[in-house]
This record gives sequence, C-alpha cells and structure tokens, in this order.
Amino acid sequence: MKLYKKRGIIYIHSTFNNTISTLTDVFGNTIVWYSAGILGYKGPKKSTSLASQLISEKITISILKNNIKVVDIYIKGLGLGKETTLRIINNSGIFIRSITDITPIPHNGCRKKKKRRV
Repeated sequence: MKLYKKRGIIYIHSTFNNTISTLTDVFGNTIVWYSAGILGYKGPKKSTSLASQLISEKITISILKNNIKVVDIYIKGLGLGKETTLRIINNSGIFIRSITDITPIPHNGCRKKKKRRV
C-alpha cells in the first residue's frame, strides 16, 4: 500500500476561460483541486497565465504535503494555462513519470448543413 501513497495523478483542464487542476491518487480519489475562481479571480482574469501559475503552485504545495514523489500528468484543453502549469511542476523537483494529452479531437466533425437549392 505504501507504493500507491507515493504516486499521484494531476489532471489539468485548460480552457480559454479557466484552468482547473485536480490532484488524485492512483485509484482516482480526489485529494485536492484548484481553479482560478477558488483563488479569488473573477471574469477575464481567470484565463490569465498568472492565475494558472498560482494554481500550479498550490498543487505542488499539496503534492509535497501529501508526500507524493512520482506524478503522472494528463492535460486536456487548448487554453493558456497548460504550459505554465507544466513548467512550474517540472521546476518544483517532483518526478514526472509521464505527460499525456487527452484533448478530445473530432474524427470527422459535425454533419454539414444540406446544400442550398436555388
């Protein structure tokens, strides 16, 4: 059981309006999660890289508090916050085992409108 205590998973959901980071254990149980709204940002300030920087600092503090040594990172979305979050977690000294992009990509997209007949 000790082996699982030292590993964690970080989910980064980065949109154009917000960045949400969730820290879970190996089994998927949420340990802590942060978003820009929790930290006090409202409106367009939630989408800034400064907000995502503060989110990632809070996540790294909670990683160190919970004695997690190895982390898997899953990134979802196209927002600005994902690169900032990755950079800060990498510089904090936590061992990153894998980084996976799970952004949904359409295979063929939505059905097109029917052709107009004049």
